[in-house]
Amino acid sequence: MPRPTAVRADAVLIQAVIAGALSFAHLHDLAAAAGQTGWKAWAYPISVDLLLVAAWHRLGSGAAKASAWCWFLVALVASLGANVATAGLLDLTDVPDWLRILVAGWPAVAFLGGTLLAHGTRTPPAGPEAAAPTAKTEPTTTSTTPESSTAPVPDPAQPATPTPIPVPVPPALVALAHKVADEHRTRTGTAIDTSTLRARLGVPMPLAEAIAAHLT
Repeated sequence: MPRPTAVRADAVLIQAVIAGALSFAHLHDLAAAAGQTGWKAWAYPISVDLLLVAAWHRLGSGAAKASAWCWFLVALVASLGANVATAGLLDLTDVPDWLRILVAGWPAVAFLGGTLLAHGTRTPPAGPEAAAPTAKTEPTTTSTTPESSTAPVPDPAQPATPTPIPVPVPPALVALAHKVADEHRTRTGTAIDTSTLRARLGVPMPLAEAIAAHLT
């Protein structure tokens, strides 16, 4: 199984070496025809290939993709342009002036692109560690006051007993209840109960209970 993988890797590497060598030679020939002789003609293909590699590396890092694509296309156009120009479409013995200007200005363009790609601002990938703010832990203090140590702890399982709300009773209604209660005692010989009092007065049960509290 590892054998076919190695063969495919070698084939891709050979293809890359052949394409790079041809493009390297075309850039060298075009630079030499534009008046850049000697070592300068060899420096041009090196600068183009380095700009391609720097742009591709920046694309792989996932940061500033727009800038990386821009410089990758610039280097690619320079490489393809040299390949097309040296394929018989351009007379290398009589290079036009505009092409000489482009070749002469390429080092400054390559330097600018390489500098921006190598030293540009990199945006760190957003992650849970970067997005979540660091929580500051505050030391907990234990109260030792007598009130806190002896205070009863409410049981969450038992519902809290609601505090009854007192019902206001008008004095006139209390006086009427006294008459009704006296009449009931005289007739039956027993104290009037709350239900009977509520029925005689025609009031709600809470109000009847409040009135009965005034009769005791």
